[in-house]
Amino acid sequence: MTLALVVAGSTSRTVLADTWRLDADQEWKEVSSERRESFLLALGNADRFVNTGQVKQAQASFDAISKDFPEIAGPDMDIFIEAEMHYCRGKLAKTIRSHDKLLTEHPRSSFRDAALRRQFAIATSFLAGKTKTVLRLIKLKRYGEGIAVMEKITDRTGFDTVMGIDAATAVARSYEEREKFNEAYLKWWEISLHWQKGPVGRDSLLGMARTKLAVYNSHPEHRRELYDTSSLETAKSCYERFGLLYPDDAAEIGAYKTVRDIDEQLANKQLAVGRYYRKVGNTQAANLYFDMIVRDWKDSEAAESARKMLAENLDLTGDPQTPTKK
Repeated sequence: MTLALVVAGSTSRTVLADTWRLDADQEWKEVSSERRESFLLALGNADRFVNTGQVKQAQASFDAISKDFPEIAGPDMDIFIEAEMHYCRGKLAKTIRSHDKLLTEHPRSSFRDAALRRQFAIATSFLAGKTKTVLRLIKLKRYGEGIAVMEKITDRTGFDTVMGIDAATAVARSYEEREKFNEAYLKWWEISLHWQKGPVGRDSLLGMARTKLAVYNSHPEHRRELYDTSSLETAKSCYERFGLLYPDDAAEIGAYKTVRDIDEQLANKQLAVGRYYRKVGNTQAANLYFDMIVRDWKDSEAAESARKMLAENLDLTGDPQTPTKK
């Protein structure tokens, strides 16, 4: 039973949970409806000054709130005001640290949600590419700070809350947008452990499929066949599962064609291995690979090439050495 404050994006909105507040002595104090509404109005006015960077006006508003509402004021509100004034001055790292202090020292504070949402908004700006200047010359992206804040938000709120999931997916998408596909896959996988159904489960499964395919395709096209195909096999498995669980979505995004394309890539990988053995004179090993391609990917372009090379080996030796299954 606390006074809950909710900050949406960069704009503070306050939503009342009930009419009680836990004071510094851990005693529940009732806040009258009239006083509560007056407090929310005053806090909203202060918030407008905070978001527009009007430092003097914001500080004056907070000072008036502390004086006019002693039944609500307390150590948690002092920390909250300190954090918001840092934000008003553009000191984002200090804002985050002060809100961390509030969340750690006063986990049941009425200002908890407001602190979390302010942190979420700041972290979102970091992941969008916001920079900081170092040594007055160098501008650095703040992706790492944004990810750290989002991870902490998820830890505090859990994967079973909207904010926790939003923070986790923001991290996964940030990694993916910056082509850190292995990191993105691991984050999507972590989300999928908590959400195996519904929109979040769907998005995490598709994210796993998409990023694992991107891992393999990030290699130069003319050299992809030289690399391990485990990421391709994982991507195929995820896309196939996606097709089973969400057939309409799979058809819309072309998942079935993607699976066929992956099969072609897998077949080409085996074809490259077979060609290598053929080149070094190990016809038996080469035929084993060519035969596997014809058997497992019979409709692929690689299978056509494999059939031709099997026929050529037969013409050269008079014995295919490895029977080809029709």
